[in-house]
Amino acid sequence: MRIDLCTLKQDNKSPRIDSAGLNPAYRLPWLPIRQVLAAAFFVTIILGLISPPAFSQTSSSGLPALPVATATEAVALRTAWSVDLARPGDTFILAVVFNIKKGFHINADVAQIVPAADFNPIPTRVTVKEASERLTIEVPRYPQARPAKVDFIEGDLMSFEGQTIVYLPMKFDGGSNADRLRIQLEIEYQACDAQICLFPQKIAVEDRLTVAAPGATVAAINQQLFGGYRQTSEGVSAGLVGFDLFGWRFALEAASWAGFALLLLVAAFGGMLLNFTPCVLPLVPIKIISLSNTAENKSRCLALGFTMFLGVLAFWLGLGAAIALVADFTATNQLFQYPAFTILVGVIIGLMAFGMCGLFAIRLPNFLYMIHPSQESLHGSFGLGILTAILSTPCTAPFMGAAAAWAATQHPLTTITTFAAIGTGMALPYLVLSAFPNLIQKMPRSGPASVLIKEVMGLFMLAAAAYFIGTGLSGILMQPPNPPGILYWWAVMGFVAAGGLWMAYRTIRIASRKFLKTLFAGLGILIFVGSAFGGLRLTDKGPIDWVYYTPQRYQNAIENRKVVVMIFTAEWCLNCKVLEQGVLSGEKITRLLAEDDIVPIKVDITGNNPWGKAKMKAIGNLTIPLLVIYSPQGAEVFRSDFYTADQILQAVKAARVKAQKGSADTGT
Repeated sequence: MRIDLCTLKQDNKSPRIDSAGLNPAYRLPWLPIRQVLAAAFFVTIILGLISPPAFSQTSSSGLPALPVATATEAVALRTAWSVDLARPGDTFILAVVFNIKKGFHINADVAQIVPAADFNPIPTRVTVKEASERLTIEVPRYPQARPAKVDFIEGDLMSFEGQTIVYLPMKFDGGSNADRLRIQLEIEYQACDAQICLFPQKIAVEDRLTVAAPGATVAAINQQLFGGYRQTSEGVSAGLVGFDLFGWRFALEAASWAGFALLLLVAAFGGMLLNFTPCVLPLVPIKIISLSNTAENKSRCLALGFTMFLGVLAFWLGLGAAIALVADFTATNQLFQYPAFTILVGVIIGLMAFGMCGLFAIRLPNFLYMIHPSQESLHGSFGLGILTAILSTPCTAPFMGAAAAWAATQHPLTTITTFAAIGTGMALPYLVLSAFPNLIQKMPRSGPASVLIKEVMGLFMLAAAAYFIGTGLSGILMQPPNPPGILYWWAVMGFVAAGGLWMAYRTIRIASRKFLKTLFAGLGILIFVGSAFGGLRLTDKGPIDWVYYTPQRYQNAIENRKVVVMIFTAEWCLNCKVLEQGVLSGEKITRLLAEDDIVPIKVDITGNNPWGKAKMKAIGNLTIPLLVIYSPQGAEVFRSDFYTADQILQAVKAARVKAQKGSADTGT
């Protein structure tokens, strides 16, 4: 059906309308118009009831897939695989091909579309609804949109024309007993020409790919469709990578050398920002103190900084290699999904903290001193670099998460190179500080002030140790879908409060200048009060009545026509806590999420939560924090790892509009 926007306007020259609502010149004398309209209405209903079922065309695999509605006058749809068989460990692509009739276009995807003042175009979306186990699916890769001139809005409409291909890269991890992989998609688009827009289409598509038998040869097929997405038999080595930071969105095309080089720079910048995340900050002052102790010996200072640089880089290289080569390893934060590893990290940090506070009364095994920050040895600096990098993995910095998620689905060499860029960016500040020691020479290197800094930082590190040990124990004791325990936060805040009180007390005792006494004593008291408030806030249930995720609870929400606001989180993810407390706990969002047509769902992967991990894999995401908003029809309308309250409000509004349109289309 065509909607002619021009006919909706009337002017002073409109034809005369009679009492029956028609121009007399067009009245049918032999049949009253109301009877004609009523008969037409009932015929339409009857034809709709007896029409053939939606799934009647076939996909590239020969299975029923595409509905009749796809064979519109403007757009024809089909799917195509890049390989003929799915071999465990391989990466391959499913192409969704739009063949758009000349003179028509479809709206761009949500990242590239530009809404107009009086027209809200429906973006093109390819959403994964269901997928086989052991199949990790990346986010869809849309082509570059182009401006199209239309009569019904001012300016251009960002759109796709001609043959348009959306790529879905995916990796089969193996270990499945199924002889075929299955993927179910939901495809939305709206076609327009220069004067009018057709009704939006929403199409269910299912396709399958046979799993290769051991020793079988895998062949590349449909190569003419994948010229824009260069690949090898092992996997994909290029594509479009999208970034989203609090509403600032941009994309990089990594198919060219220039685009890939720019992607590496963005990944390195994201790695540098990891140093400012809550996971890493406790260790930064420790290294600065260590470097300041050798600032007068420039060569020694540079050697310590360089070995820490190598330690950080070595860990990220190892992590990239694990993701590229180990089938069961798919995420940067996966190590912290094992509670034993989280507890081990907490124990190591605790031993370091005792060493900083001077509490070692007995000789410990020599290997513990390899990461002792006060040793100021090359191997100690290298070990501290590794530990710093380990502590960064629970957090995701801006830009780093998208680059890491993209790299995890690429050729192993591309994966390792991208992770090396992240590690280089994270380690670079320490190398710069060691190369220019004058930047840190003002740090106290001896005397009571130096001792106080180490003691306070030691107490803060004990807080970090309590945090990791507490989250590890919480993961062990967690029984999904029940929420994890959070009482360990009192131990964390207790050590933080002790650090603040000790800072205030010792500053008053040792500081000679009144200004310094007032400044640091006041800061210590502020830390103490803030830790008490933090303990109350972090152990409180909070203002949002979260529903903890299970597949059935999510399905119930969709069946009841609810908007779903879903967050992915974990107790060991401090960025998740920051966003939850800083954005989601605001008055506007808490009031929004309490409304009857919205279900807030929390997916917590702290411990062994197979439902949560399967949901992350199904939507093709590898890192947290993450927020996804679904319309009442189950279509994804928004996804971001760093988001604002305004973005959530706008996305929920868009989901409600979809619900109203869906109700109107179904007559409910």
